[in-house]
Amino acid sequence: MTARIERVVTEGVVDIDGTEHKVENNTWIVGDDDEVIVIDAARDAEKILEQVGEREVLAVICTAGLPDHVGAAIEVASRDEAVVALHPKDKPLWRETWRETWPDIDMEDDGIFGVAEVQLDVLETPGISPGGVSLYCEALGAVFTGKALQADGPGKLGGEYPALADQLTSIGGRLFTLPGDTRVLAAHGDEVTIGDLEPHFDDWVSGSLTRTETAAEAEGPLTDGTKLSGIKLDPSDD
Repeated sequence: MTARIERVVTEGVVDIDGTEHKVENNTWIVGDDDEVIVIDAARDAEKILEQVGEREVLAVICTAGLPDHVGAAIEVASRDEAVVALHPKDKPLWRETWRETWPDIDMEDDGIFGVAEVQLDVLETPGISPGGVSLYCEALGAVFTGKALQADGPGKLGGEYPALADQLTSIGGRLFTLPGDTRVLAAHGDEVTIGDLEPHFDDWVSGSLTRTETAAEAEGPLTDGTKLSGIKLDPSDD
């Protein structure tokens, strides 16, 4: 069977430093007609498992320990007794969502996952979180970047860059070494290619990302796929 990539989009609300943000997340499924790996199982296990269908889930990989990346990890993994993988530096973040359990696998740089005769290579890409990772699949010409890099550039967390220097180092040193036609499949938003984004890197390094926004820009959606909700939603509505 030929391996392929599928996307499931879920919506919900996350709390960042006491402020609620609406978030739309991409969950990526890599596999064939028999087996899959799920990347960033966000909040809606039922919707994700509906897309998986009767295929076996081998692993649930979390590119970060943030709530909107791990919210459905346990439920999705438990159906087929799959393993959950997370970088150990993001375990404190994981604990904010899952207080009575831990991931099964501590990911490390250059680790490898296999599914449907293709390989996912672990690339450490910290910045948004200390243990942020990306997953590169050479055979499918794609890299799953979590929040590290998105269609509009480096991702943010609640409208801010927690560690921009680390994030830019990750992007320049790991992601922009990949072939230009590599698909960038992030946790939020549409896809783009490495070649589309790489020409902007020098501007990012020179400070374009942190220049003061205009009032109109400040009122728009945040670049991590969130916007201020102003409304408290019941989690059951997600």
